[in-house]
Amino acid sequence: MKETDKRRAQFVAFFVAYFVAVWFLWYTPVVYPIKLFVVLLHEVSHGLVAVATGGTIQGIQLTPDQGGLCRCPGGDAFLTLTAGYLGSLFWGGLMFWGAQRLGRRAAWLTAAIGALVLIVAVPFIRNGFGLAFGLAFGAALIAAARWVGAEANRIILTVLGLTSCLYAVLDIKSDILDRPQLLSDARLLADMTAVPTVIWGMLWITAALAFCWLLLRWAWRRV
Repeated sequence: MKETDKRRAQFVAFFVAYFVAVWFLWYTPVVYPIKLFVVLLHEVSHGLVAVATGGTIQGIQLTPDQGGLCRCPGGDAFLTLTAGYLGSLFWGGLMFWGAQRLGRRAAWLTAAIGALVLIVAVPFIRNGFGLAFGLAFGAALIAAARWVGAEANRIILTVLGLTSCLYAVLDIKSDILDRPQLLSDARLLADMTAVPTVIWGMLWITAALAFCWLLLRWAWRRV
C-alpha cells in the first residue's frame, strides 16, 4: 500500500470511529462537557461581535441543561445575533485547522483556547454553574497543553473542533427548524428583519453544512 493510501485509510478510520463514538455517546456524560463548551463558544461569539461593533458584555450565563445567554447591549444587533451559530463553526474550524496544520505545536492552540475560556469566565460568567464549568474546562485545556503529548493535543483539538461544528448543525436544526416558535437567535432576527425564522435556520444550516464539507475536503487533500 502506498504511503498516501495508508494515511487516507487512517484518516477514514479515525472519522468513522469518531462518528460511531459520537452516535453512541452523544447523550452520555462523556460528551456532555464538550457540548457545554460549544454553548460557551456560542455565547462568547455573541459577546465578541457586540464589543467589536461598539457594544459591551454585561454577563454570560451557562446552565446545566446546555442553555446559554449573553447579555451584550449596544453594537450591531444583526451581526451580534448572527454570530452565535456561525461563531461555533468558526471556533470549531479553527481548532480542527490547528490540529491539522500545527503538528507538534498544537499544544499552543490548546493552551490559547483554555486561556480564552478562563479570561472570559472570570469577569463575565455570572452564574455559579457556568463559572465553575468555565474555570474547570479552561484549566483542563491548559493542563492538557502542558502535560500530554503533541499527538494527544492534536486529537483533543480535532475532537473539540469536529464536535463544535457538528453541534452547531444539530442545534440549528433542533432550535430553529424543528421548533421555529422557540425564542432563539433566528426568532429575534425574524422580528428584526421580517424574514421568517425558518428561512434564517435554512440559511444557517446550509452555511454550516457547506463549511463542514469544505473543512473535511481541505483535510482530505492534505493527507
